[in-house]
Amino acid sequence: MSERRPTPASKNSGNGRTGRSTRRSVWRRALPPDQDTAELPEPGSAAAPSGEPPSVVEAALYRDGVRMSTPATLAETYRELREQPAGMAWIGLARPTSDELLSLAAEFDLHPLAVEDAMEAHQRPKLERYGETLFVVLRAARYLDAPEEVDFAELHVFVGPDFVITVRHGAAPDLSAVRHRMEDSPDLLKLGPEAVLYAILDAVVDGYAPVVEGVQNDIDEIETEVFRGDPEVSRRIYELSRETVEFQRATRPLVGMLHSLIAGFAKYDTDEELQRYLRDVADHVTHISERVDGFRQALTEILTVNATLVTQQQNAEMRALAEAGFEQNEEIKKISSWAAILFAPTLVGTIYGMNFREMPELHWVLGYPFAIILMAIVCTSLYFIFKRKDWL
Repeated sequence: MSERRPTPASKNSGNGRTGRSTRRSVWRRALPPDQDTAELPEPGSAAAPSGEPPSVVEAALYRDGVRMSTPATLAETYRELREQPAGMAWIGLARPTSDELLSLAAEFDLHPLAVEDAMEAHQRPKLERYGETLFVVLRAARYLDAPEEVDFAELHVFVGPDFVITVRHGAAPDLSAVRHRMEDSPDLLKLGPEAVLYAILDAVVDGYAPVVEGVQNDIDEIETEVFRGDPEVSRRIYELSRETVEFQRATRPLVGMLHSLIAGFAKYDTDEELQRYLRDVADHVTHISERVDGFRQALTEILTVNATLVTQQQNAEMRALAEAGFEQNEEIKKISSWAAILFAPTLVGTIYGMNFREMPELHWVLGYPFAIILMAIVCTSLYFIFKRKDWL
């Protein structure tokens, strides 16, 4: 761990740790008015309420890059860290209770605003400094093959002079792998909390790579489905667009965060090799952020193409319906024309078939030929009229 200039509080303390007791009252005064300070857990007390399993995934103390002990509770961690002035505590929690976070805040003098963010979660990626403590919010991601979707999780990291606290709200990332990697590299781990922060950032950024490949594969499949005319493709484009937007919100702030962190590492004379590692992570984040931006643009273009294809398909269907209607109308015209032609002789035959006694044409010698000729003239006239109108 890089050498640090002592703070006023640490100058008055024997080993640099008892100074926290003088600052703890400041943290208590910053609590909301309705928070009963009498109920605040003392640093040495158990954090988890009775009847509930503790959310401490793993806590360990390190010295010169080597694990010295693995305390079972937060209280033991606090006590052993006080006994190891040159040690570093690495505490990992998953969905901790408010009592556990309050206990950690009281012991390590964490800022109330940062603690509140860690309790509530649903924060945007950010990097904030509170005195000697860095508070980092990250959005980890993993690609789920079965449902073909991206699962996002939130990770909060507190980094102090001699401690690292991670608070996970979700399944990703696998911090146990990060811990094992660091323990296998004691030369890197002995650089202190900054090295642990680098390893966590590196793990989160490395976790984006499978997600990028998964999203790319989904986009390729969607392109095929669009030109295949799959009716469900619009819904899938929309869902993937939402995931891409969330992915963009997770990666884009990291670019600025890492550049700020690199500048801070240079300002506080952090190990040069560690600065190189962090710059490498920043390059990876920039590359991933550019690819995610490209995904969003590609999905926008695919959605436009899909809308165009759907419109063309609808126009073709409307044209087919119009042609079918036109053909049906032509058939109706023909049927109506022949019905009208056949109606004329039917009308004449019906009139002369009534058999009334006082019908003058009944006893006329030329009545029958006249009726036949009349029917022929009417039918022929109607035929030529309909023919001229293109109904026949």
